Amino acid sequence: MTPAAEPRRQRELASLYATVKSLTALGELDEVLQSIVHHAHDLIGTDFTYLSLVGADGRLSARASEGTISAEFLAAAIPATVGLGGKVLASKSPHWVRDYATSTLIQHDPNFDRLVVTEDLVALLGVPLVIRGEAVGALFAADRSERSFQAEEIALLNAFADHAAVALDNARLYEESRTALRELRVAYGKIERAQAIHEALTGVVLDGGTPGDVAQHLADQLGGTVTLLDRAESPLRTDLAEAVEAARRTGRCRTSPGADGTDRSVAAVQAGDSYLGALVWSRPSGTGDDTDLRTLERATHILGLLILKEQAVAEAGERLSGELLTELMVGSPGIGPAQRARARARAIDVDRLDLVLVADSPAVPPGDLARHLHDIARDRAGLAGEHLGRATMILPGADAEATVANVHTRLRRTLGGPVLVVGESASGHDWARAYALAGRCGAVMRALGHTDGGATTRQYALYAMVFDPERAGELDRFLAGSIGALLEYDRRRGTDLVGTLGAFYVHRANVAATARALHLHVNTLLKRLDRASTVLGSDWRHENDLELQLGLRLHQLRAAAS
Repeated sequence: MTPAAEPRRQRELASLYATVKSLTALGELDEVLQSIVHHAHDLIGTDFTYLSLVGADGRLSARASEGTISAEFLAAAIPATVGLGGKVLASKSPHWVRDYATSTLIQHDPNFDRLVVTEDLVALLGVPLVIRGEAVGALFAADRSERSFQAEEIALLNAFADHAAVALDNARLYEESRTALRELRVAYGKIERAQAIHEALTGVVLDGGTPGDVAQHLADQLGGTVTLLDRAESPLRTDLAEAVEAARRTGRCRTSPGADGTDRSVAAVQAGDSYLGALVWSRPSGTGDDTDLRTLERATHILGLLILKEQAVAEAGERLSGELLTELMVGSPGIGPAQRARARARAIDVDRLDLVLVADSPAVPPGDLARHLHDIARDRAGLAGEHLGRATMILPGADAEATVANVHTRLRRTLGGPVLVVGESASGHDWARAYALAGRCGAVMRALGHTDGGATTRQYALYAMVFDPERAGELDRFLAGSIGALLEYDRRRGTDLVGTLGAFYVHRANVAATARALHLHVNTLLKRLDRASTVLGSDWRHENDLELQLGLRLHQLRAAAS
């Protein structure tokens, strides 16, 4: 080595040492790359030096530079398969050109060639950045005049490129480690949060909280709103029917986007094969993750236990209430000391229970209807249960008509369908008589076509002879005077003239319509009407037949009430 080359050699070693030192500092990647380019530029002595990396889009773009170089050149991104860079990357070895614009050894790119002219780039040396056998970028040294690059310059730039590759590899590994650590911390945080929510929900239950309290606490922790649909409400939510069914079938959350910019996740509350309801979590679209969904699912387990507990308590209370109601009905009029004590233990004053209500719905079995009556009875200090196949309730009723109307409104809203509620005041603790009147009045109302409403028997006093057994004698006397002869004829001959005439008047004396309704030939119907004329007299169709029509109708209603 000549004396003149010694200082240069020392500078090269010092720069390489500084570069290595910058690598060990674990600084930001861009700072390390800039340091490498700075030292390379200082030693090579070209007009400008830059380092480019291959991006995810497969294009080369500058990450660090030194020397006089335009912003447009640095911002450019060119395909990694063209130009000198493409040749360096493909071969994973250094290449250089004396004059870039006129070189035929490289594949030119029109866009980059335009920048070459603008930048006045002439001579260019490129060396690859190789990490584990893959060329990920290149380090370039450029001059604005023709020149050749010597072996020692190529070796020196190659050494800096190796350092840059190490820096890139270290940075990638370091970033992967940091990302993994971040993800681990996030995951651990989610686990801790989920555990905290679970413990808090358990605490709500242990403190005597309701299912509604659990749903509200869950909403406070997860954000958004959490709605608990019970077993009866779920079928009414047609917008959630598919999600609820999928959640029931799979036992996992089902999430669907809403039209209003919200996501809704549904989790079924189940105990074995029994479906108890569903949790619906609504929040802004894009929020919530898998951990939150698992938390929602775990909350259904807590709710399942809580609902089962409440059901057990409610069923026990309903059973006791129903038993006491039946005892009062069977033993009335009058109240035994044991019954009075049991009622007092339930905070019920039996002396104020003076209104009997009977409810009926075509779509709801009496047992299920009675459970809804229990909720109302608890609020009104009354008793409810299923008595003789009917949903029955005894309440304090200072204003009977208003009470019956209110009970009907609550049941109608809960059931979402028609329900008939009939009330009768009970005097002298005679609940059995009040029950009989209310039940028979309800049958009359249904026979009249009234299937949805709330009324007292007083509002149907016109038909009292039909549903009040104490007035049965009055009804018998009226029927004997109006249709007695027909009834006797049917009894002796096994015919049904009463039913035929009843249908005849219902169809406004239209022979054809009546025949169709009774599934008879017209001639057969005419023969029956002639037979009625032999019983009632030939002018029965032409005289004032109001009494006959009333008799036929009351006879039909008494049959329905019975």
